[in-house]
Amino acid sequence: MSRPILFDAVLLDRDGTLVEDVPYNSDPDKVRPMPGARAALDRLRAAGLKLAVVTNQSGLARGLFTERQLDQVHRRIEDLLGPFDSWQVCPHDDGDDCACRKPRPGLVYAAARALGTVPTRCVMIGDIGRDVTAALAAGAAGVLVPTPVTRAEEVAAAPWVAADLPSAVTEILRRQAALSPAESVARAGATVARRVRVKGPGNGRTVLVVRSDSAGDVLVTGPGIRAVAAGARRVVLLCGPRGRAAADLLPGVDEVIEHRLPWIDPAPGPVDPQEMAALVTRLAAVGADEAVVFTSFHQSPLPLALLLRMAGVARIAAISDDYPGSLLDVRHRVPVGVPEAERALSLAAAAGYVLDGDDEPHLRLRPVPPPPPEAGEPGYVVLHPGSAAQARGCPPELAERIAEELCAAGHRVVVTGGPHERDLTARVAGRHGRDLGGRTDLAELAGIVAAAGAVVVGNTGPAHLAAAYGVPVVSLFAPTVPFGQWGPWRVPTVRLGDATAACRDTRAARCPVPGHPCLSGVEPAAVLDALRLLGVPPDRPATGSTGSRATPEVATVGGGGGR
Repeated sequence: MSRPILFDAVLLDRDGTLVEDVPYNSDPDKVRPMPGARAALDRLRAAGLKLAVVTNQSGLARGLFTERQLDQVHRRIEDLLGPFDSWQVCPHDDGDDCACRKPRPGLVYAAARALGTVPTRCVMIGDIGRDVTAALAAGAAGVLVPTPVTRAEEVAAAPWVAADLPSAVTEILRRQAALSPAESVARAGATVARRVRVKGPGNGRTVLVVRSDSAGDVLVTGPGIRAVAAGARRVVLLCGPRGRAAADLLPGVDEVIEHRLPWIDPAPGPVDPQEMAALVTRLAAVGADEAVVFTSFHQSPLPLALLLRMAGVARIAAISDDYPGSLLDVRHRVPVGVPEAERALSLAAAAGYVLDGDDEPHLRLRPVPPPPPEAGEPGYVVLHPGSAAQARGCPPELAERIAEELCAAGHRVVVTGGPHERDLTARVAGRHGRDLGGRTDLAELAGIVAAAGAVVVGNTGPAHLAAAYGVPVVSLFAPTVPFGQWGPWRVPTVRLGDATAACRDTRAARCPVPGHPCLSGVEPAAVLDALRLLGVPPDRPATGSTGSRATPEVATVGGGGGR
C-alpha cells in the first residue's frame, strides 16, 4: 500500500530557530545551536525529509559582513547541526524591494526547486511572523516557534505554533505518519472481521461515508473521501441539505443521500422518532459493509453511530473523544488544530484507507462549467464578501472599499454571492466591479473561481474552492475558529485581520462584538499588498492613486538583527 506524502522537505529559518540570534553575526565562534536542534534535525533526516535553510541576511547589503564571513558561519552551523541539502540566502535589505526577502515567498520557492519538490510539500519552521507569512504565501505549511522577539499578534495569527524546534519536528512527523494506516488499526479491523465474518477494508466493499454540515465542511472532507474510494467498490455519502451541492462535486462519490441530522444542523427542529426510523431504514437499504463518519472537532459521531448499528452496519470508524461503548470499531483521536482535510485523511487511514499513490493530498473537484461570459477573461480577482455565518463574512463597508481600491489599481473584480446576497453583491460591485451575486449554483461558482487570478474571501466555501484549483487566496479570516484548522489548505494564502480579537475561538455564527473589529480594521491597501505578495499583478492601468505599505499588515513584523 503506497503512502501519501504530506511533506517531503522542511525549510528552516536560521537565526532564532536553528541557532541563537546574534545580530549580524560574522564570527563562527559565536554560533550557538538552539536547544535540541541537532537531535531534532537528525530525526527529520532519518525520516527521509530534505532540509533547507532559508534566511534573510541584510548584513550583506549593509556591508556589515562579507560573503566569505557568511560562508564561514554557515560551515560552522553544519559542523554543529549536520549537513543541509540547500542554503537559500536573501542578501538584500527591505529597501531593495527584492522578491526573496521574507515575508515575500521567493526563498521558499527557490528552496523547493533546489530540493526537487514543490512548496505545498514543504513545511517552514521559523520564529517570527515573516517566516510564516513567506511560507503561506508560497502554499507551504508554516510553523511558528516563538522566542522572546516574537510578537503576541504573530503567535495569534500563526496557523501552527510549537513550543520549540523538537516539538515542531515531533508534530511534523506525527502528521506525516497519521496519513498511513497503523498496525494497531489493522489489528482492530481484524478483530471486527472475526466478529462479524466480513473482510477488512477492501475493494469489494460498499462504504458509507458521512459529513453532514455546510458546503465548505464537505469540500475539505474530500481528500478523506477519495482515500476511502481508493479502497472500496462503492462509496455512498450521507450529507445534509447545506452540503449537498458540494457533495455532488466530490470525486469518488457514487451516490449521495441527503438528510438533515438534528445533532449537527445549526438550526435543528425537534427530533422526530418516525423520521429517525425512516433514516435507519434508508441506511439499511444502502447495504454498507462499513461506515466512516467524518465530523468537525466540536461534533459527536455517536448519535449517528447508534443509528448505523440499528441499520446493521458492522464496522464503524469515527473520531471521538467521548467513550463510544460498542458504537465504534475504530475510535480515532486527533489533536486540536490539525487542518480539517488532514483530520479527515487521518480518520480514513485509521479505518484502513489511503489515497492512491498518484493522488496528491489536495482538495480536488469534479469538472465544472467554464465561467460565464459576464465574468470576463480569466485572471480577474473574485471578491466574495458574504458567508452563511455572518461573523465570518467581510463587513459590507469594507468590501465596498476593497472593490473600489482593487478596480482603481487596475484589477478586474468579479463579486460573487448566493441568492440571498444580491443586495450585498450589487452594493459591493458598485460601478466598476462585475456583479454575479445570486446568478450561480455552487458548480458554476467553482468555474468562476477556477479561472480567477486570486480570491478575496472570508472563512467560507469559496476559499476551499480556490484551494481545490490552486488559486491564491487573500483570507479575511475572522478568528472565531482556528485558522490552522479552517484556513485555505495547501494553496498560496495571505491572512489579514486581527487574530487577537475578542471573538477568537468563540465559534460564533454572528459577530459577538459590535463593529466586527476583527476585520473592520483591515485597510484595502493591505489587500493590494497581499495580492502583490502572492504574485497577482493588475492587468489594466491604474485609474487612481492607491495607498500601499511595503508588505501586508500581518507580515510587517520585527526581528533580530541580520534578518
